[in-house]
Amino acid sequence: MKLKQHLLNIEQSRYVTPATVSAMGVFLITFFALFVPPYIGMADNGDYFRILYSNGLYFHDPSYESQYLGYFVKQYGILQYFNENGATIFSSQSLFIKLALHINTWLFSTEIFDIRFQAAIYLMLYVIGIYLLVEALTWKIEKTRAYIVSLVTIFLFADTAYTAYFNSFFSESVVFIALIYAVAAGLLIYRSRYNDYVMLAIFTAASILLTTSKQQNAPVGVIIAVMGILLIFIKRNKLHKVLTVASLVIILGAGVGSYVLISDEFKNINKYHAMNRGVLLHSSDPEAALESFAIDKQFAVLNGDIYYLPYTTIDVNSGFLVDNFYDKYGYFSILFYYVKHPDQAVEMLNMAAKNGFAIRPQAMGNYEQSVGKPFGAQTSFFSLYSDLKQAIAPKTFGFIVLWIIVIVGLFSPSFIAALKTKDRKAMIRLPLIVTLIFIGLSAILVSIIGAGDADLAKHQFLFTACFDVVTYIAVTSWIGRQLW
Repeated sequence: MKLKQHLLNIEQSRYVTPATVSAMGVFLITFFALFVPPYIGMADNGDYFRILYSNGLYFHDPSYESQYLGYFVKQYGILQYFNENGATIFSSQSLFIKLALHINTWLFSTEIFDIRFQAAIYLMLYVIGIYLLVEALTWKIEKTRAYIVSLVTIFLFADTAYTAYFNSFFSESVVFIALIYAVAAGLLIYRSRYNDYVMLAIFTAASILLTTSKQQNAPVGVIIAVMGILLIFIKRNKLHKVLTVASLVIILGAGVGSYVLISDEFKNINKYHAMNRGVLLHSSDPEAALESFAIDKQFAVLNGDIYYLPYTTIDVNSGFLVDNFYDKYGYFSILFYYVKHPDQAVEMLNMAAKNGFAIRPQAMGNYEQSVGKPFGAQTSFFSLYSDLKQAIAPKTFGFIVLWIIVIVGLFSPSFIAALKTKDRKAMIRLPLIVTLIFIGLSAILVSIIGAGDADLAKHQFLFTACFDVVTYIAVTSWIGRQLW
């Protein structure tokens, strides 16, 4: 048996590996989409300012505002003097923007920033992550099946619904890339491929980047830290245990820190939507709902309002609203409200599910205005997977529950077998899958509890990404006969 495996390894070294095929396929398709005219990117929905100014950039195009939602803009101005703008949000995304800005200044211009420098960084990281992921899934499996896994990988991960984010200032790029690395590192540890300490370092770094990429991802650090406890026991030596415990504590700290650093203004925006676009919007008696939070029922006039409306019933930043509205409730009290009103909870969960399978929000266009496409036009280039998913996925929370049951059922036999043989490494695959499921569910819950139905499709990007990655692992494990 060992001789057969040795011969298989020699044979594999003679041809281009499935991981290389996957990485090159994703690279070529994405390069063509992002760097060959007409360039594909994503239009600003009004959120860019939160990350732009604090990183020394500004809106350079005089007609920028008229392009909101409709057109992708690839060039921005670089501030030439002291930057007085503090960070409105704390995000690991800034690390990549600053790196891209330095490269841009060195190679292109000190006055104009071209977002494609950022896209190039993301693409390089993404391709390496895809390589590691496919290597984990195809290591030591039959050649033909391994190449089928490569084709499935390209079909899913080269989809422009995902890669168009690279040409944008949305943090979803960092979210998705970090998720790929964390999963790949976990699976490589499971498969005993590469050095475990290096993979632990990659897993830790990716988990921190994922947790800190968006403030709504704060629960992710807690989930990974708790579910990752099993990693402590895969080796018996003390050094590994100490390093793993330290890694999990750091990841947990990243989650707690991300929550603590959320500004009061940002919290109030989310709380405004959580109440007026969530609790009140779907309540049969909004006034009674407010009274259950000890809030004056006169605030029922805010039902359905959005924080950013130019003309509102009351100043959304007023001290009166802070004292008599915002300070009366929090995320836990809203969660408790939904527990006591399961009919509303189910309605919100189904609404979340209806929006939870769209990788790319329908509101934002993908082309530059100079291309001549209609306002808000979206690309159809290499987007078959995302289009099919959006069209045929049953958009109910019941389907999500059924999907979870099926996935856990598929991976449970191998976990039980590992328990019986006391193979600690073989035990970690199911917990890794369950961790991804919990992370996806947390995205749904945080969206509902934290912002109601406001911008649901974009807020649930992490769920749809986890759904795709988990389903991909299940399908490719079945193809490679590694499921059981």
